[in-house]
Amino acid sequence: MEEEAEVVKPKKNGGRLCSLCNQRRPALKRPKTLEQICKECFYTVFEEEIHRVIVDNQLFKPGERIAIGASGGKDSTVLAYVMSELNRRHNYGLDLFLLSVDEGITGYRDDSLETVKRNEIQYGLPLKVVSYKDLYGWTMDEIVKIIGLKNNCTFCGVFRRQALDRGAALLKVDKLVTGHNADDIAETVLLNILRGDIARLSRCTSITTGEEGPIPRCKPFKYTYEKEILSNLDQLFTYAYFKRLDYFSTECIYSPNAYRGFAREFIKDLERLRLPRAILDIIKSGEDFRISTSTKMPEQGTCERCGYISSQKWCKACVLLDGLNRGLPKLGIGRSRGPNGDRQREMKQSNGTRNIQSKQCGTLDF
Repeated sequence: MEEEAEVVKPKKNGGRLCSLCNQRRPALKRPKTLEQICKECFYTVFEEEIHRVIVDNQLFKPGERIAIGASGGKDSTVLAYVMSELNRRHNYGLDLFLLSVDEGITGYRDDSLETVKRNEIQYGLPLKVVSYKDLYGWTMDEIVKIIGLKNNCTFCGVFRRQALDRGAALLKVDKLVTGHNADDIAETVLLNILRGDIARLSRCTSITTGEEGPIPRCKPFKYTYEKEILSNLDQLFTYAYFKRLDYFSTECIYSPNAYRGFAREFIKDLERLRLPRAILDIIKSGEDFRISTSTKMPEQGTCERCGYISSQKWCKACVLLDGLNRGLPKLGIGRSRGPNGDRQREMKQSNGTRNIQSKQCGTLDF
């Protein structure tokens, strides 16, 4: 995924020229290759790399309906813009849609959704918004009031994943694409190692995941450094800034204590020691990971309660929702034993827990 750097020729006045076109002044140094290139050449190589990833990995087929996970942030905004441009330029023949999740976070998600609505008009892509309140009967603001800030990301991560699948099912799309970049994937590799999560570690570096589930997910930005999506601390101007894309830059108000932050800081330390190549090295290590044939892996099935894919009798979302609805919000926190252990007995002691409305259990039956 890296280009061969060319010699940077100096100008007569002592300045430098773009190492690719040798015509314009450089505007940034690429973290991946350390080339000094102009804005125009950066647009070209950035977009061409994404195109090559799509083509080489055969991510799409002509005529497919594709949902773009759109949060209004920089990654998903760049993804929507680039996917729209490449679809037109290279005639992919895709029907593209924007799909957003409203977690119900006042002062954050309501503002970012306004950005997505503007993107809908700017890129001419239809938008579908699904909400936690409609799907589960809870907003994140309501959940945080009773669970606090320590474990709120557990609820949001589980609910958001299923909400995206339900929104994609409503749109009747063939695939869902997300803006996860190389930094995100490297962080996930480290997190799965720290947690000892062998099952997720074996698939977290795949460019397409969830093929055994309701809707496959693709990551066209798998080899794209976050620094090339927005400027970094060294103010290396990048795609979103140069293109003047309309994105929402505020971080989630409930995420400062997220466990992922520790992995992110560790990777930053590695970058300072070994340059950004450390990110691709981590991803490569995840790709090379092999599971022993003697290791027993969880078998995928479907949740008895809502029908969503699950390796337990009840999926994680249903366990969390059951705890919320019964006033036991910590029921599903931590390493779950699932309905086969103590939690199953607790659930069975509750009358009528299997006959709750779809918005409470997150059913896939629309």
